[in-house]
Amino acid sequence: MSGHSKWATIKHKKGAADAKRGKLFAKLIRQVEVAARAGGGDPESNPTLRTMFQKARDASVPLDTIERAVKRGTGELEGVTYEPVTYEGYAPGGVAVLIEALTDNRNRTSAEIRSVMKKTGGSIAEPGAVSWQFERKGVAFVPAEVAEDDVMVAALDAGLEDLSAEGDVWRVTCGPSDLPAVRAALEEAGIEVASADVTMVSSTSVELTAADQARAVLKAMDALEDLDDVGDVYANFDIPDSLMQELGSAD
Repeated sequence: MSGHSKWATIKHKKGAADAKRGKLFAKLIRQVEVAARAGGGDPESNPTLRTMFQKARDASVPLDTIERAVKRGTGELEGVTYEPVTYEGYAPGGVAVLIEALTDNRNRTSAEIRSVMKKTGGSIAEPGAVSWQFERKGVAFVPAEVAEDDVMVAALDAGLEDLSAEGDVWRVTCGPSDLPAVRAALEEAGIEVASADVTMVSSTSVELTAADQARAVLKAMDALEDLDDVGDVYANFDIPDSLMQELGSAD
């Protein structure tokens, strides 16, 4: 699991995620709208929408709210038109950062992201500077109490590409379009899926062992994620478990 994922887990356990639930809902709804606009409003024929729909449901977004977002995306209801835009850059310590945003005003979004990167000790890079390090994958997490063979048997035919132990969970990796099938296969086998999402996985990592540097990177990640137009932030840093726990306890 990447350091960023570990940090998100710590914040969730401490209840910090609840304080931003309203903002999270807004971002998820926007992602549903864009997915519906790009591939149609039927989740069965639109894998991206199916994944975003389930992601919103996992976050407890009301079903009728999600359905209205789909209708706005397909044009059945009026709404703002958002377009996807990606920014690349570096956080403190040379950590590669990939920022995916959905915006109705590119100038505003670009200015906000540049401002946050500058204030937190990072910088914006040219397109292609860091994106080559990342590959889009479907990732699901299931409890480590489940036997490895059981996870393999359940998910292999559905598209499982890799299975790795990540502390108290198994990390199940597959192609992005295979994620709904992999999740369904796991659940049909009676295996609880703690979370499942399409994400960007980095082929390289920057290890952060100094507390001040790790704290600076995490501050930058939080500041970027706090922007309304930013949907997802990916980075290639890795922080040792012991240091991550220390930072989480001190937060």
